[in-house]
Amino acid sequence: MERSKNASERTRILINGISARQGGGQTYLLNLLKFIPEKLPVDVTLLVPDSFPLPKLSSNIRKHSIPRVESNPFFRAIWEKLFLPGLLRQWEIDVLFCPGGVISTVPPKNCKTVTMFQNMLPFAPEERKRYPFGYMRFRLWLLKFLQERSFQNADMVIFISHHAKTVIDHYLPQRKGSSPVIPHGLSEHFKVRKERPFPPEMPSDYVLYVSILDVYKAQLEVVKAWHMLRLKRSTREKLVLLGPSFPPYEKKLKNLIHSLRLESEILLVGAVPYQELPNYYQHAKINIFASSCENCPNIVLEKLASGRPVFLSNYPPMPEFGTNAVEYFDPYTPQQLTELLLKYLDKPSLGAALSQKSVKQADKFHWQESAEKTWHALLQLAVK
Repeated sequence: MERSKNASERTRILINGISARQGGGQTYLLNLLKFIPEKLPVDVTLLVPDSFPLPKLSSNIRKHSIPRVESNPFFRAIWEKLFLPGLLRQWEIDVLFCPGGVISTVPPKNCKTVTMFQNMLPFAPEERKRYPFGYMRFRLWLLKFLQERSFQNADMVIFISHHAKTVIDHYLPQRKGSSPVIPHGLSEHFKVRKERPFPPEMPSDYVLYVSILDVYKAQLEVVKAWHMLRLKRSTREKLVLLGPSFPPYEKKLKNLIHSLRLESEILLVGAVPYQELPNYYQHAKINIFASSCENCPNIVLEKLASGRPVFLSNYPPMPEFGTNAVEYFDPYTPQQLTELLLKYLDKPSLGAALSQKSVKQADKFHWQESAEKTWHALLQLAVK
């Protein structure tokens, strides 16, 4: 027998975060839990990997792990399909929240479903074509199919940018549920204005691009722009590309750097600990972000808070978050980035004026505000 819900009861929410094993998925859940409003009438069950780095939980949040399925997407999907519905009934869950974008579970009758749209790549056909035929293309095609079905049937889809909502409105104009837009926040760790240690492996003057090395991040074009800069200007600055990599793209990137004889001018640093990123941002002469496929890019928000000039790709949704506080360029027209670098590298006063605007823009993004809007949206859905 299904439980009848009324507005005076506490709302029982289950968050399926089994796939949040690293990176942005964990950051989102940690901030969502950190800023749960006091006295909000909810009881939260959190399905996460056993290794999930949870802080001390409040009394209305409990952690539940499924160790045998969390590391294998295939087994995880089977478990969510066959066994999760029984737990939803047993625990009398009112709202099932799947932040990962896919709902694999058929919930009990009175259980509402919520998901989020975070990964733009499956819905960007031109970007998918940048990958060779093989695993990545198939994975993105499958993810698009699964997300379309989830978005179509969910009682609520949370969007993290207006651009993202526009894209899904095009693909699925007749969705069942509501569609609030709640952008991510920015950790106060990136906003703190203090003297940070200079990263020891960095050159004394550098231009920084933080992001995974991948086909839609346009590092190849950034390297070409840097080559054009070196042909026009003798420069002491180095270009630093920081982040993990998609190996086939990294190989192409290294081959290009070698062919242009830029090995001494461009550093591939790899990934660094998340908590140390502000040190790299705040000592860079300029921060670049050249991606052509994003939703609500946390890296853009972090760069805005750096107190350094920011150059962004002009592809949406970047102008939605950077507004007039940054300079924009077409990532696939290297000459545009070259011209911006020539304009700013030798004019510190010009960069300082832009930096002040970017810091003010970064101050508009708060995890507390984002989390509170999300919790209230979940609660309102439950009592409808």
